[in-house]
Amino acid sequence: MTRLFNAFRTAFVLLCLLALAACATVANQSTKFDQSVYAWSGAIRWGDFEGALNLIDPKVREKYQPTPLQLERYKQVQISSYRDVGTSTDFDAGTAVRDIEIGVINRHTMAERTVRYRETWRWDTDAKAWWVTGELPDLWDGQ
Repeated sequence: MTRLFNAFRTAFVLLCLLALAACATVANQSTKFDQSVYAWSGAIRWGDFEGALNLIDPKVREKYQPTPLQLERYKQVQISSYRDVGTSTDFDAGTAVRDIEIGVINRHTMAERTVRYRETWRWDTDAKAWWVTGELPDLWDGQ
């Protein structure tokens, strides 16, 4: 009877340790997600689009390299607001989606407009980092 009790106790302790390790991993992902979102939104909000490129998934970045002309176009606008209007995260799957509303002012006409776009994020287990899986926001929305 004592052996059976010790076996159950050992199994219970191991299960608790595994559960704690899983919680720590999700907590780490959550913290890193918050830090990455803060860095991305700060870069966009302050017009550092070249800096924001560093937070785009390296696989996407290889294919998507904005031309100097495209980067110059971003210098023609001032960001007046950057607002998260909805976030959905699944830390177990390593994915997140954020719906964003950006206030954009044309520096030449001083006209302001609002642009909405969707950010998608993925957790890279090897790099222990969150990456944006899309391109820089299209502030001209097809214009």
